[in-house]
Amino acid sequence: MTTGIRFDGVTVAYGGTTVLESFGLTVEPGEVMALLGPSGSGKTTALRAVAGFVRPTAGRVFIGDRDVTALPPHRRGIGMVVQQYALFPHMKAGANVAFGLKAHKVPRGEIAARVAEALEMTGMSAYAGRYPRELSGGQQQRVAIARALAIRPGVLLLDEPLSALDARLRSGMLTELARLHRELPDVSMLYVTHDQVEALTLADRIAVMDGGRLQDCGTPQDLYRRPGSAFTASFIGSANLLPVTVTDGGVRLGGTRLDVPAGGAAAGASATLCVRPHLVGLGAGPNALRGTVTEVQWRGATHRLGVDIAGHRVTAELRELRETPPLGTEVTVHFAAHDAVLLPAGADGGEARG
Repeated sequence: MTTGIRFDGVTVAYGGTTVLESFGLTVEPGEVMALLGPSGSGKTTALRAVAGFVRPTAGRVFIGDRDVTALPPHRRGIGMVVQQYALFPHMKAGANVAFGLKAHKVPRGEIAARVAEALEMTGMSAYAGRYPRELSGGQQQRVAIARALAIRPGVLLLDEPLSALDARLRSGMLTELARLHRELPDVSMLYVTHDQVEALTLADRIAVMDGGRLQDCGTPQDLYRRPGSAFTASFIGSANLLPVTVTDGGVRLGGTRLDVPAGGAAAGASATLCVRPHLVGLGAGPNALRGTVTEVQWRGATHRLGVDIAGHRVTAELRELRETPPLGTEVTVHFAAHDAVLLPAGADGGEARG
């Protein structure tokens, strides 16, 4: 079966309210695409359109080369994992996995082997005889993933599958999902999350969404290092976003000229300067800015300093300092020209999303 997903101008509206607008995106065969965005951004609606749980108001959805827009969910050849596991409490783990196979009318003689294969793939072979109540949250989610994989789908949909887990279990499941991706190179995965760490860890590409629209799309490295907008910069990682004015050969923040490539922007134009906190140094250096310490946070291996510079907050993420500057102290921070990105104007300035 040819896999991959294509949204062709998909719009979804409820009662006159548009929740997904002219959405166009292609997930290549074998690719993990993360839909990343805040609550209400349209990411779950996009996934449900692929699953067949919502019908587009306009546009079409393709799985491989098939137009599945009008097909019911059970005819789309997809597996789906949701955040609350959705296991049948009266069935043991093995029976839960077998349920999907029976629903897809797999020959009875093949079911036991397929169940064993899926449970082994997710590391749950030893728990086939346990009820969901006898499993931890992470183990229940593994069973849910095994059930989705047992039908051997060409497309796997994951709707915030780790949000109900604590931090330690989430980290372990991320490792397991990454391993499954390597072992299932032909399965396309659409992964909905609002957690940037999950997206950066798992995805081959990330589609950033807001307000029912696609805002940006690219590899995690590209979106992090060279975001296309202030929204992307603030939603993927932390970012210092500072309003500047383009000058001949640089930019100006207040009364300070900074050596930052203007990228073709005309002199006098307004822009937003993006610098990641871990690329801001303390002390003298290129593109030095003088300000007042307003916040000091110890984070184990690092210290986070908040510095007020001409009314704008700049955050520096520094290796653990032996001595931290007291609040109210004047300090100098700096950054290299190649570590800064000039974005279209529109950000409020300051640091976002730690």
